[in-house]
Amino acid sequence: MNKLFFILFGLFSGIVVSQEPIPKTLLLPVGSSLQESSLTNYGLDSLSINHKIDSIVTTGIKNNAFPGAQVLIAKEGNIIFHQSYGFHTYDSIQSVAINDIYDLASVTKILGPLPAIMKLVDEGKLNLDLPFSTYWKPWKRQKDKRNITLREILAHQAGLEPYIVFLNETLKNNGRYKNRFIRNKYSNRFSNEAFEGIYIKNRFNRKMFRIINRSEVSAEKKYKYSGLTFLIFPELITEITGIPYEDYMEQEFYKPLGMKTFGFLPSTKNFPNKIVPTEEDSIFRHTLTQGWVHDENASLLGGISGNAGLFGTANDLAIIMQLFVQNGLYAGKRYISENTIQEFTKVQYPENDNRRGLGFDKPYLENNTFKIADAYPAPEVGASSFGHSGFTGTFVWADPEHQLVYIFLSNRVYPTRENRNLYTLNIRSSIQQIFYQAFDKAKQHKP
Repeated sequence: MNKLFFILFGLFSGIVVSQEPIPKTLLLPVGSSLQESSLTNYGLDSLSINHKIDSIVTTGIKNNAFPGAQVLIAKEGNIIFHQSYGFHTYDSIQSVAINDIYDLASVTKILGPLPAIMKLVDEGKLNLDLPFSTYWKPWKRQKDKRNITLREILAHQAGLEPYIVFLNETLKNNGRYKNRFIRNKYSNRFSNEAFEGIYIKNRFNRKMFRIINRSEVSAEKKYKYSGLTFLIFPELITEITGIPYEDYMEQEFYKPLGMKTFGFLPSTKNFPNKIVPTEEDSIFRHTLTQGWVHDENASLLGGISGNAGLFGTANDLAIIMQLFVQNGLYAGKRYISENTIQEFTKVQYPENDNRRGLGFDKPYLENNTFKIADAYPAPEVGASSFGHSGFTGTFVWADPEHQLVYIFLSNRVYPTRENRNLYTLNIRSSIQQIFYQAFDKAKQHKP
């Protein structure tokens, strides 16, 4: 009984007091909050795992894939690995810390508007198979859009344009700002702060929406990634709920989940945490971007958007990804129904070679047959797993089948977005694979 007491005490206090594998009877109850544990508590070779990850990350840093990175792994509701590597920049002044805040880029899509959409589906306020024009009225006037469903949009099966560079609308040919859209001082009509000393006209979002509404749609219905509607979703969520999108997410998800630094506009919130810089911007901000969203489209919306704009720590990310692994339940509270989670995280159009869920990214179809260089993500992930990547060098993945959450954070766009070695060196999938192989090896050696 004494040994059982100390193992339980260690699990729930965050103190590791046992180096033995956790008996199945001591696993956390379904729907619990995340706890601290260790690799050795799961029978994994800590020395070997650390050495392999150190080697991959060091290779990445030496090849300018990123100046620093962070890796977190949670197994069965226990954080068993969380390490930081390198520095914020290549001058090696500010070390990466595990409580650093990152610009999450497109990871925002599945952690910003998507939970809200799932909740509204639960409440019967959105229907995946009705035309999106039922809710977004301007599309009723667009012949090529009026019958597109929310399901098709979220699965990237609607034929929408991938991306529109709205920054082009705000700059003159000589690169200077157009005064009718951007000012360097706050006013009642220019209150959306995109960056220090850069204020966007309040109604510029209307111009963005009009351009999206009139954008071309491909007649061919096949997988084509598009982030355009994620610029619209916050406005739609606000219209349906009657609560500003940012406030709604804070009230319904981030605050009750205990996500301490998660949200938009971190530079305005006086967090003690360091915020990792992104790019030395030579086009729009003309300086280092830090604490302000990197994505220009989100920036033109004042930093609050559905395509990008969220910032947070690895621990914050682990919480909400664990919520997804636990089918919408966390710390005993139901946030999203199990049926809705299951629907959103399954492949929607496999017959069209479309791997996507609803909003969520999924493994390549038949991913387990590929070698690591050709797979996405690691070949060993479960077919039911899901997640998303971010342009700035971020990646989150949840695997209900293996009860695993994987978080990788970096600022690969420093000093320039032209750095693509994070992809060419296959760093994120290679690190992810280490843990799957380690668990498989531990299982084989289990007496």
